[in-house]
Amino acid sequence: MSPFRRKKSGKSFPVKICTLDAELEFNLEWRATGRNLFDLVCRTTGLRETWYFGLQYEDCKGFITWLKLDKKVVDQSVSDNATASFTFLAKFYPEDVSEELVQELTQHLFFLQVKQAILAMDIYCPPEASVLLASYAVQAKYGDYDEMTYKPGMLASEDLLPQRVIDQYQMTPEMWEDRIRIWYADHRGMSRDEAEMEYLKIAQDLDMYGVNYFPICNKKDTDLWLGVTALGLNIYEKENKLSPKTTFPWSEIRHISFDDKKFIIKPVDKSSPNFVFFSQKVRMNKLILDLCIGNHDLFMRRRKPDSMEVQQMKTQAKEEKSRRLIERNKLAREKQLREAAEREKAAMEQRLLQYQEEIRLANEALRRSEETADLLAEKSRFAEEEAMLLSQKATKAENEITRMKLTAMKTEEEKVTLERKTREAEQLTARLVDESEKRAAEADRLKNELLHARLAEKQAKEKLLEFLSRNAYNAFSTSPVLELQSLHPESPTLPPSDLSPQYDLITNNDVEQLSLEIEKERVDYLEKSKNLQDQLRDLRTEIEVLKVSEKQSDLDTLHEEQVRLGETKYSTLRRVKSGSTKARVAFFEEL
Repeated sequence: MSPFRRKKSGKSFPVKICTLDAELEFNLEWRATGRNLFDLVCRTTGLRETWYFGLQYEDCKGFITWLKLDKKVVDQSVSDNATASFTFLAKFYPEDVSEELVQELTQHLFFLQVKQAILAMDIYCPPEASVLLASYAVQAKYGDYDEMTYKPGMLASEDLLPQRVIDQYQMTPEMWEDRIRIWYADHRGMSRDEAEMEYLKIAQDLDMYGVNYFPICNKKDTDLWLGVTALGLNIYEKENKLSPKTTFPWSEIRHISFDDKKFIIKPVDKSSPNFVFFSQKVRMNKLILDLCIGNHDLFMRRRKPDSMEVQQMKTQAKEEKSRRLIERNKLAREKQLREAAEREKAAMEQRLLQYQEEIRLANEALRRSEETADLLAEKSRFAEEEAMLLSQKATKAENEITRMKLTAMKTEEEKVTLERKTREAEQLTARLVDESEKRAAEADRLKNELLHARLAEKQAKEKLLEFLSRNAYNAFSTSPVLELQSLHPESPTLPPSDLSPQYDLITNNDVEQLSLEIEKERVDYLEKSKNLQDQLRDLRTEIEVLKVSEKQSDLDTLHEEQVRLGETKYSTLRRVKSGSTKARVAFFEEL
């Protein structure tokens, strides 16, 4: 008997539901079925693509199982805790996430679950792919990379890489972060839902993605793995969960049943023998059967026309995506206009600073010119005074000569003396006259220099006035609002919304632009995929030299062998699916 029946008091009991990003608590009626609880969770979260999900819990025997929707919750061996706890998880996986997942919420829940599985190493991910996935996870969480706000070590506290990858290489956290940052910077302009979808599109190509593994054995008692997937049943060797040895698509399976530990699968080809394997526990067979039925139903559903509900959801999602894309384009245009206005304002401020510097230099030059003119005027005045003194001395010398000539004839001795003195006086006079002429010439030169200095000063003043008049007119006439803001920082600035017109309706131009962008995405996809593969190969080569071979796992060795042989998840599935069902059943029996 369920513990809830023993503890029953009142009409309801508490239930806690854990999703990967939230916790929900409900009071559930005693007679409520698993369907009632599941629908309650879906309504609360707003999830409409309910067919992928289920409620997982640990029963009273410690076995992880899924809540059956057609039975009462209290009748399903829920644990003895006072509050029943369930985890809301994806139970089935789509074949192609980009084509099948419609709701943003569905994509987000798958992203969180797949990311957790990769980090917990439940899904094997090569080192180079884990770095790329980490960059998309960072884009989804933080938005666009901004080198102005990004600080080294910002991602160090994030759980971004599987511990197995970190342990395998002689690389510091900073080295890993640097490689993640390089790819993160390439995702600029990508929204959260786009980044999460890119993450899922890469993750779904991993070999262990979407595979539920169960230990089984064949009639020869060989230990093997059964992998239940969206496409069919895969058989793996015990040491290799990456590459299946054979596979049975759902389209080849007609009936599934089990008897005790014996599991029997009847192929569509009636000439083929049954596919029989043995599990470890009967309880495990119930889970295998449940997953087989659910995956088979979804497999067949995908190959039929979409129901009205799915068509409606896809139409709404397409319209919502178009609306968000148009809004993003508007915001991007407004951002560009704001950035252009800010750049123009900064340029105007820079030009203003240049003008102010030019004015300062012009004033400095004018001041120096005035000082030079004053100095030349002073020198000219000194030269004139000195020339006047020399002229006066020359006049006195001439008067002295005349006087000496008048008295020269008194005596012969006086005459000789007078002649000698006369010669000396003439020599002195000649020197004084020559010096006077030199001083006069220098005075004339200084007068000319003073005249040129005055003229240069006048021209400098006229040029400064003309410069100030012209630049003031240009600066204030081209962008008066921005220039006034530059001159007066305390003035209020225009809000960002005033920099561009607002649109409330979707215009034809928006629709045309959206169509062009969608077409461009299709054209660029192959080129992007090729570039991505090149980047992954380059990173693998770059970090190869830092690998610690001793810390490689068996899965790493198997993956390297796959890469060497040029095999992928899909090429391997095509190879093991070749041949008839009968031949593959016989191959399984011989493993």
